[in-house]
Amino acid sequence: MATVPSGDRAAGERVSAHAAQAARVIDPGTPPGLSVALFAGALRHPNRTLLRDAGDRTEWSGRPSITWTYATAAEIVGRLARGITQWRLPPGSRIGLGFAGGAEAALAHLAVEAAGHLPCLLSPVWGAEALSAAIEAAGLVAVLTEGRRGHRRPAAEIAQAAIRHFGLRFIAAFGPSLPDGVISLDAMALERGLGEGLPSRGVVTFAGGDPHRPVHRGSEALDAAIAAHRAALPGAERILTLLPAHDLRGLVTGLGTALRAGAMVETLIPFDAAGFRATLARPVPTRLVIPAAFEAAVAELPLPWTVRAIDVVHRAPARLPEPTAADFTGPPRLDVLVLDETAILTRPRGRWDIPVEDDPDTGIDSDGPGPDLVRRGGDGRLFCCGIACRSAPLQRGENNLKEGSGARETTYRLVISGDRRLVLPAP
Repeated sequence: MATVPSGDRAAGERVSAHAAQAARVIDPGTPPGLSVALFAGALRHPNRTLLRDAGDRTEWSGRPSITWTYATAAEIVGRLARGITQWRLPPGSRIGLGFAGGAEAALAHLAVEAAGHLPCLLSPVWGAEALSAAIEAAGLVAVLTEGRRGHRRPAAEIAQAAIRHFGLRFIAAFGPSLPDGVISLDAMALERGLGEGLPSRGVVTFAGGDPHRPVHRGSEALDAAIAAHRAALPGAERILTLLPAHDLRGLVTGLGTALRAGAMVETLIPFDAAGFRATLARPVPTRLVIPAAFEAAVAELPLPWTVRAIDVVHRAPARLPEPTAADFTGPPRLDVLVLDETAILTRPRGRWDIPVEDDPDTGIDSDGPGPDLVRRGGDGRLFCCGIACRSAPLQRGENNLKEGSGARETTYRLVISGDRRLVLPAP
């Protein structure tokens, strides 16, 4: 992608005008989306770094790593959003995002949202058949992706899949040597002009990584999930994450939290041990986000004093750490439990003794995220509560959610046996 100077004062002035314009078109009653949070951050702290690619991405993607400030990122997002609006798609169109992670993935997500469309996060591990199924299930009319990903060529794969889907009208990608018919996002980012900021329409993810099961989460629910996650965490200048933002867990713990906290999100994709150690050593107060499978390996590393907290992300079904696991030295660990694409729950290490309630609806405040997003029924079944847990299968046509005001039953139950805490599929 073309380089824009990180400390460019003119960029900050241009994005200030853009942010002011965005504020005018957003209804005061609509919770701000991620792209609006970006423009607001560019006004408050334009020269603060927002996006950084850790490690050496050249061999992986054929492109250099990116380090961009809030102002620079906002300007590029505005240009990309303006380019997308020129496709003349109906408002709220579903646009797929096919990235392995990194700064370009974040820019693409924010640009789709700023253009008034609905980002649909595609898994980078899907092959041709799964991609085709996701395009059909979500009703995608466009896909943004990357030209190269290790030995794979995602833009070429999606262009091939598009032959089977007449509704897929546009494919655009970052990177050189793109196939015929694929629009260059690099060229789009060089075009002058600013797009309008539009209210967020939320996000689409896929339950259990199943391309046949798209799930729509509205902007209020996404904002509430991010707020609930942030409330449990100590502050830090940098979120260093090993989770790409192609599902709820990666989006909430990474880019979403960074934008709401005015922090930087740094991604290490693909993972390599040497790059991880070098990245950790940078003298920046850090919140480290890792999947549960990496915890044992990270525990063997000498962590620098700059690591202020570690978020260990568990995807249900899972065995949660025992209460005695809270007795340790080093940075505090928090456990993040993800229940499909329904809810993301963050607790201090070992604190998963959820009381049993005969009526899980008791005391629920349906108008706010609430301090406690999960309840347990008499049979151990877990219920999600409040706005942060509202989502629904994506239907063709309008993006209308059938939201209830009470507790929502999940497909999991919490089993407590001695010191063991197991989250298992409900019978």
